[in-house]
Amino acid sequence: MLEASNLVVEVNNKIVVNDVSIKVETGSITALMGPNGSGKTSLVYAIMGHPSYRILKGSILIDGLDYTFKPTHERALAGLFLVFQNPIELPGVSLESLIRSAVNKRLGKNDLLEHVPGLPERILGEAKLIGLKDELVARDLNIGFSGGERKRSEILQARVLKPKYLILDEPDSGLDVDGVRIIADYIKEVAYSNGGVLLVTHNPTLLSYVEPSIIYVMLDGRIVAEGGLEIADKIAREGYNWLR
Repeated sequence: MLEASNLVVEVNNKIVVNDVSIKVETGSITALMGPNGSGKTSLVYAIMGHPSYRILKGSILIDGLDYTFKPTHERALAGLFLVFQNPIELPGVSLESLIRSAVNKRLGKNDLLEHVPGLPERILGEAKLIGLKDELVARDLNIGFSGGERKRSEILQARVLKPKYLILDEPDSGLDVDGVRIIADYIKEVAYSNGGVLLVTHNPTLLSYVEPSIIYVMLDGRIVAEGGLEIADKIAREGYNWLR
């Protein structure tokens, strides 16, 4: 289980997450909703160990072990993977070499660019499954990628690395209907293979596809509601004002 307990998080001398507790069970999908600026991205950055997001109180446990103050790469090696809301560009580093480096790191190798037998073919096979063109795999990370291609490149990395806990920050933004279905299918695949998913989204359609076990709603840095799909349905009809 991935668990954040009573988290208080500060960035730039401002409290952005205030006494938040959530759990992500293996074999399940947990959703997080809330208006823009409510603290959702700050929460997932803190869980992933972003150095700018300082934890003042609370804890982050991965399978019962305390990772509250451990660096990001240790959390990644423990099975966390974050699909960014706005994936960054990385000139000089191809998508393929990034994935190869991450695989070698997991294998405990010192040469992160060492050839991994069968990996190039696997990367291209996974790219085909999610509709990402072969030539983008060899291109510098996200340079000249469309919004949808950037999201697919993130999903490609996750598909190859097979994290135990998949965190997705608005993965459906910039995607067409087919892209949303690809994301939904992958989310369900992770959960069905006994992984845990934390999905941040505004999209009721995506939630209806994946049917999360629980939905949390954040407002002003706090969890203000939790429940099932009925919460997403009410938000779709009425917005967030009823929670204020």
